[in-house]
Amino acid sequence: MEQTHIIHTAEEDAALKILETDAQGLSVEEASQRLERYGLNMLPDVKHAGAFTRFFRQFRNVLIYVLLASSVVTALMGHFVDTAVILVVVLINALVGFVQEGRAEKAMDAIRKMLAPTAAVLRGGQRVTLPAEQLVPGDVVLLEAGDKVPADLRLLQAEGLLISEAVLTGESVPVEKDTAAVAEQLPLGDRSCMAFKGTMVAGGTGIGVVAATGTGTEIGKISGMLAEIQPLVTPLIEKMNLFARYLSAIILVGAALMTLYGTLLRGMDFSELFMVAVGLAVAAIPEGLPAVLTITLAIGVQAMAGRHAIVRRMPAIETLGSVSVICTDKTGTLTHNEMTVTTIVTAEADFTVTGEGYSPDGEVMLGGAAIDIAAHETLGFIAEGGVLCNSAALHQEQEGWFVEGDPMEGALLTMARKCGLKEEDLRARFPRSAVIPFDAKMRYMAALHKTPDGKAVLYVKGAPEKLLELCTAQRMADGSDAELDENYWREAVETIAAEGQRVLAVAVKPMPAAKTRITTEEAESGLVLLGLFGLIDPPRDEAVEAVAACRAAGISVKMITGDHVVTATAIARQVGLEYPDHALTGHDLDAMDDETLGRAVLETDVFARTSPAHKLRLVKALQAHQMVVAMTGDGVNDAPALKRADVGIAMGRKGSEAAKEAAAIVLSDDNFASIAAAVREGRTVYDNLKKVIGWTLPTNAGEAAVIMLAVFVGLTLPLTAIQILWINLVTVTTLGMALAFEPTEENTMRRSPRPRMEALLSGVVIWQIVLVSVLFVVGVMFVFLYAQTRDYSLELSRTMVVNTLVVMEIAYLFFFRNLYGTSLTWQAVRGTPAVWVALTAAVLAQLAVTYLPFMQQMFGTESVPVQDGLVVVGIGAVLLFIMEVEKQIRLRLFAGRRKTPEIT
Repeated sequence: MEQTHIIHTAEEDAALKILETDAQGLSVEEASQRLERYGLNMLPDVKHAGAFTRFFRQFRNVLIYVLLASSVVTALMGHFVDTAVILVVVLINALVGFVQEGRAEKAMDAIRKMLAPTAAVLRGGQRVTLPAEQLVPGDVVLLEAGDKVPADLRLLQAEGLLISEAVLTGESVPVEKDTAAVAEQLPLGDRSCMAFKGTMVAGGTGIGVVAATGTGTEIGKISGMLAEIQPLVTPLIEKMNLFARYLSAIILVGAALMTLYGTLLRGMDFSELFMVAVGLAVAAIPEGLPAVLTITLAIGVQAMAGRHAIVRRMPAIETLGSVSVICTDKTGTLTHNEMTVTTIVTAEADFTVTGEGYSPDGEVMLGGAAIDIAAHETLGFIAEGGVLCNSAALHQEQEGWFVEGDPMEGALLTMARKCGLKEEDLRARFPRSAVIPFDAKMRYMAALHKTPDGKAVLYVKGAPEKLLELCTAQRMADGSDAELDENYWREAVETIAAEGQRVLAVAVKPMPAAKTRITTEEAESGLVLLGLFGLIDPPRDEAVEAVAACRAAGISVKMITGDHVVTATAIARQVGLEYPDHALTGHDLDAMDDETLGRAVLETDVFARTSPAHKLRLVKALQAHQMVVAMTGDGVNDAPALKRADVGIAMGRKGSEAAKEAAAIVLSDDNFASIAAAVREGRTVYDNLKKVIGWTLPTNAGEAAVIMLAVFVGLTLPLTAIQILWINLVTVTTLGMALAFEPTEENTMRRSPRPRMEALLSGVVIWQIVLVSVLFVVGVMFVFLYAQTRDYSLELSRTMVVNTLVVMEIAYLFFFRNLYGTSLTWQAVRGTPAVWVALTAAVLAQLAVTYLPFMQQMFGTESVPVQDGLVVVGIGAVLLFIMEVEKQIRLRLFAGRRKTPEIT
């Protein structure tokens, strides 16, 4: 152990007094007592639902309750085949849901992995290394480059201390830290005297006293918000649950009416009456619909994977198709999260630098044209200074170019390569003799180098306002030095900063050849200004296109970032947000009540210097307007809002594990452009889901209508409960599945987002249910009476009815695929490969249940003669013809209206 001494001021003394400690740290005894009082410096474990619980959660559906009740009673009555088939249907649906359910609650575990495992601490003035979980308020912690901050610290010393807070604030550049006290209400990114748990020390050293541990830290508060947030139910699931409740009520009322009618008016015994009620329930309940919806979503998962969007929770797909606003982080989402020099200002001219990220591909432009670097000597001077007064390193790896060290210094190395200068060559020709590291108080870095001719030169790089104070001259285009034009440079700084760029200045000073050491006095006198660099984390080109595509689709895009207002508004203008110049800060949001915020959020697209609580509040404010909100992000600070949003979208490559686990969708390429493509796929999936529902409900209603008519008229049931189950399973899982593969419609991304409260059943679908029910009843009763008048057995008559229903559902499928155009064309009949695969499967299944002996015994069927089979097919053709006539009449009635009626 080593003895460590701290020099501190009155402000640091006050902080130590508040925390009841001193600069030598806590004693072992006091630390032990505080550990008992405050607990371990870690986040609490969260209990996850076990496999058993998750499985039985799949049965929480009113329709499933009705089926389960039916299975129990049929078993008690000895109808075991019916019981078995019903239970198989229920079990299949439960298994599909169980397998697909995501691991949504792992965000807490992901945050925990980010935290420091050990910490260097002073205990009684002695430096010791302890597990980070044993830290307590009042402990004095030592920080060095590369460390993860183990707790929230009030800094006592900061020597060139730079901390990367991107995971908390979204700011891509490490923050300069000092010990001067700041106001408590400032945003996290402006609390320069604090170091926060989970952030990374990028450079320098520091000493701080622990102010908060565990759930009391800023990252702990985020985990607390995550634990409290309940993910919203997706629009489709919400509508399906509502529909299930209404349908169950209708079924129960229908069954009760039939029971009263059969008991009081027809004298039917309970056994027969109950089986009729079961038949009605089985006919009315779309048993296979949940499975088909799940499979349709799974198809969407595969399609979206091809668009670089990994879906973690399947219902999020259909929600993405209804998104009306996207709240996006700036850093790493709209931008590259890689600093880039875009502007160089010398005494000669203002230059523009092209290229993105750390890749050296790019050119230096003047007046919109590429220049010859050799013809502009001042560029060589400033590029040389940017490389030599620099401690970063640039590496090319298989995945691209990467920087070790400060991102802004890395950007200078990339810029130099665009000017034809490689850092390894320059550093070999100009070996470094001494350096003054960057310090937040001095606001500059200085480096002394030997020149190839044996002389020495000092380069200084830092904040422009600081270097303008230290410079007395400026380097001119011909290489000579002239008196400093301070007004010219200050105007240049303001112009660059107004575009959201960070500004660095570089200066030079000749030194005696024998010089091997430098002092701050030497670095702060007699400097010659070489020029200015303007740096920014630039927007992705494809993000600009994606924002335009989203706006064309009626989707609003809002930027919510922890970065500065000027930088945020500059990026907003470049990517094309609707209101880029009107920005609100986290401080502004704190001053607003919910009603004021609700109005402001509709007229503002840029929110800067925000905290996790602000992001969460903004998402809720948008949802209060019945908007479907997608939230994108990559940092820990985004996790609560990602979980609360209707669709949370995390960045896969550079995103934190906490963000990925909290999100429903992860972008594998970290590209905002993939969101527009994913929205397109989401809309396609929802359109196909509507087609599946719109085809299933009328056919099920037709089956139920047949049962009810038979009971109230006093006829023998045309088909049994188990035969109805067979029809529903076979047709929905084959014919219904074909609709899940329908291609994207041409106008998909030119439609406005559908309203959150849009009804699942529109007037057109209700009309279709009524019409198809009537036609199904007519068709079925015709075939049943046709068979009975020929003295066919009840089993054969029912077999013909079963085949008639399947043929009519096939005909209705071809009609429904072309709801707004004729179905009687070769292109319409040809359909898609999925349609014909499904048709073939359905026909083969019907042939099997009709002609295979073991299936005849199970389902109570008989072989149908060929001539009677032709009658069955003819019924389907008549249905298609009648529906086509109805379609043409309806389309002509709607002709000239502004809006074509929706399918659902």
